[in-house]
Amino acid sequence: MDKNFNILGVITARGGSKGIPGKNIKILGDKPLIAYTIDIAKKSKLITHLIVSTEDEEIIDVAKKYGVDVPFVRPKELAQNNTPHLPVMQHAIKFMEEKLGIVFDYVVILQPTSPFRIPDDIDNTLKKLIKNKADSAVSLMEVGNYHPMRIKKLEGDRVLDYCMAEQEGIRRQDLPTAYKRSGAVYAMQRNLLMEQNRLYGNYNVGLAVPQERSIDIDEPMDWLKAEYMLKELKQKGYEF
Repeated sequence: MDKNFNILGVITARGGSKGIPGKNIKILGDKPLIAYTIDIAKKSKLITHLIVSTEDEEIIDVAKKYGVDVPFVRPKELAQNNTPHLPVMQHAIKFMEEKLGIVFDYVVILQPTSPFRIPDDIDNTLKKLIKNKADSAVSLMEVGNYHPMRIKKLEGDRVLDYCMAEQEGIRRQDLPTAYKRSGAVYAMQRNLLMEQNRLYGNYNVGLAVPQERSIDIDEPMDWLKAEYMLKELKQKGYEF
């Protein structure tokens, strides 16, 4: 890329998790969950400013311990169970732009609940966004056994295709490739958030990342899966 862009990375970490209490600072392996995202995001070659947005004092303490800026305490009204990402990001952007006296070009949302991303996941998602002049970009993973061709709905007792007709007898490996958002990286143009009040624009691009590193921890069973994944990934040589 020819131009030096101002890119804000925001690690969004609310304190009031219901499914797994204290989730963002719960110890996974040998460190708090949020530390995985902090350590990897700090290695990004494209993020110019990295912060944590949280209302929780314990999360603030852990984030600072792992060397990331926490420039504000997120307002309580932006830290409710049903608070969407849009106003959280708008608050972070506005605060940082006023503090630094700059206008960002792009922003990246990094959720601690996807701990096994690598720096290239972040940077390559951003590169796709910038190269294609897209509105937004996301990391994607193959859906595997939950392919849309096999998703059904019930009308009364009748089983119907939900959105795609299933070819009778088709093997899993012969299904057309389908993706879902992996949860690891969400990147977008700054103006999409601040001027259009949107997280996803009309022109979105995606980066496929390996299924073996993709998880979005929400429930206790997800945590058990993450512990298993961490062990397997370290055996394969990954460092987190």
